[in-house]
Amino acid sequence: MAAPVIELRGLGRTYPGPPPVAALRPADLIIEAGGYIAVTGPSGSGKSTLLHLLGLLDTPTGGSYLLDGVETSVMTDADRSALRGRRIGVVFQAFHLLPWRTALENVQLAQLYNQTPRGARRPAAEDALAAVGLAHRADALPTRLSGGECQRVAIARALVNRPALLLCDEPTGNLDSANAATVMALLDELNTAGYTIVVITHDPNVAAHARRAVTLADGVLSERIEAGHA
Repeated sequence: MAAPVIELRGLGRTYPGPPPVAALRPADLIIEAGGYIAVTGPSGSGKSTLLHLLGLLDTPTGGSYLLDGVETSVMTDADRSALRGRRIGVVFQAFHLLPWRTALENVQLAQLYNQTPRGARRPAAEDALAAVGLAHRADALPTRLSGGECQRVAIARALVNRPALLLCDEPTGNLDSANAATVMALLDELNTAGYTIVVITHDPNVAAHARRAVTLADGVLSERIEAGHA
């Protein structure tokens, strides 16, 4: 039986004081391959802390985090960075595209982190753009793209290394309702295709797309009623 993509065992993060702040209290969570989970909660609830821990951008102060069967909590910074580049794709609210690089070049940049051979980068990036419906916009600069197109380029960048986990931080936060619907439909399609997706969101319409939902309140993670799948 395959290992879960995410397995948290008492994972916690406390920031030093005075006074110390328990941003994430010991949490247990298992997400199987192909899962689609929404993490919700008010501002200051611990969502950003959980995002940073899942994305290997921060280290826990307690507990264990297995990503695709690999224990990450004891890794060096260099090893965490290498694993993140290979196994995690991150989609940010603000896109984080380089404005002087084309859509294709922005996607190719993600391949630098896992040492993809130079000759393989362009075909893989073209495939990723095609997967999000933007093959025809490969040569466009972000300044010539709509907000929805920019976010789809960001999703292509997150997909290009075929990650075990697609981690989305408020993916529709900068989009109007029409573009938000397009992006969420794309995430639904990617999950149907087998990608494991975690969405951090405050928007109940976004959370409703997930198959499961958990909530954070004062650093405490708890399972919510099962979400619907739009």
